[in-house]
Amino acid sequence: MPTASRSHRVPRLRRLLALASGNRLARSYLAVFAASLTTMFVFPESVFAASPLLLTAPLSFLGMFLPLDPGAEVDGAADVMAVAAFAVWLLLCALVNAAALGALATRPATAVPAGAREPLPYFADPAEQRRTDTADPAGTRPQKVRVLLTPAVDNWLARGYLAVVAVALGVFLCAELVLREPGFAGIWPLMTTAPFSILAMAVSSPVAHHSSIAWLSSVVFFIGVALSGLVNAVLLGLLARRLRAREPHPAA
Repeated sequence: MPTASRSHRVPRLRRLLALASGNRLARSYLAVFAASLTTMFVFPESVFAASPLLLTAPLSFLGMFLPLDPGAEVDGAADVMAVAAFAVWLLLCALVNAAALGALATRPATAVPAGAREPLPYFADPAEQRRTDTADPAGTRPQKVRVLLTPAVDNWLARGYLAVVAVALGVFLCAELVLREPGFAGIWPLMTTAPFSILAMAVSSPVAHHSSIAWLSSVVFFIGVALSGLVNAVLLGLLARRLRAREPHPAA
């Protein structure tokens, strides 16, 4: 029913805004974005004019497929509308990214219902405590990694994003290994996994200038882009978890 769907959207929108402004990490990101957006409008010819696109990636690159082109040769009123729409789009992308960072920095709340008794503290037996302290920490590392990567695969939003990343990487590998004409094939995984993929490009580019190990540049770029996509998927998964979580209601 429309009323029921609307009642679910409003709390999720409220949680999205709370995540985007409820902690220092998200607020710092929004402050940096606001400064970069101001720089883009005040100094459009500056080298930092494109920084809002990078800060709001990868969502901001979807604007390439939308009718948002403030640099087109159109009338004054239409140009103002295009610039305003482009700025609103960047703001929405920044809010989503800030909410993802807020989800990373916010621990899920486990509220105790009203009327329920809080659990008593647990005191471990001294022998059990010694066994825990002397246990090999290497055995828990795979479990920690699994828990860390679970948000990237336990929801449709993150899985769909990983599918897009896989397609972009497949196009790059096909152009690099099969067609032997990479051209601009690397732009698709670069845009899909931005902004972290910018670091992968910065690391792999100097390697390409050495003829003896030029082949290693594609390997470094592929690994860096794949890791960037995984980090983005984890952030999207955490955001989806926080938005899907239900607010605790006090017992009647």
